[in-house]
Amino acid sequence: MKRELIGEFIGTAILVFFGCGSVAAAVLFDSFDGLFQIAMVWCFGVTLAIYASRTLSPAHLNPAVSLAMLLAKKINSKRFLLYSLAQLVGGVLGAALLYAIFHPSIEHYESIHDIVRGTEDSIVTASMFGEFFPNPGFSEQTGNIGQWQAMAAEFSGTFILVYMIFWLCLPKNESNLTPLFIGMTVAALICLLAPISQGGFNPARDFGPRLFSYFAGWKNAAFPSPDFSFFTVYILSPLAGGALAHVAFSLTKKRN
Repeated sequence: MKRELIGEFIGTAILVFFGCGSVAAAVLFDSFDGLFQIAMVWCFGVTLAIYASRTLSPAHLNPAVSLAMLLAKKINSKRFLLYSLAQLVGGVLGAALLYAIFHPSIEHYESIHDIVRGTEDSIVTASMFGEFFPNPGFSEQTGNIGQWQAMAAEFSGTFILVYMIFWLCLPKNESNLTPLFIGMTVAALICLLAPISQGGFNPARDFGPRLFSYFAGWKNAAFPSPDFSFFTVYILSPLAGGALAHVAFSLTKKRN
């Protein structure tokens, strides 16, 4: 069990380091020409995280995936809870490592843009850690995005991701390239849905870094409006999407 928890912890930390790091580089340094490049960093991050952890654990790296595997009776409730906790702590560590590297640049960015950390204006830097709707980088193009629309984006994205994981991990389909295909699925979903909700599809990826940013000075700015929408959009919706993916996979698998 200890090895499994270490695997979930390390894998999620790597995933957050690469993924949130790509957002930080985009915000602070304008490092990318478009969303596709950010999505590809997420692809590599997810892929490397799975390769790094799958000899230690099932490499779920996502409570929504763990919930789906619980419903599929591949893990028990104790493992689900412990995996989710390890993933959450891994998300905090990944965010802490990023902050340790980038905090001088974050402070410089805030200074030149007259941003006071913790105010509503600081959401643009808080979005390097937790997620917001609409995506602060696309708010002019998307206009007003409501809570239900953001929930739909996170629900549908997680549903597709977990559904694909089930099919890719079937014995007849699984190969050494499976982690890459999962990473590519994440990248494709980010390209489509990140302008709406930043494309998290993973409660640990969102809440771990969001919790860190709260204590790193962003305080209430780390949590989107309306109140508790961080829970409905970025925790509840992905969990529901993962659960329904299990149901859909079970039904379609029986017909094949």
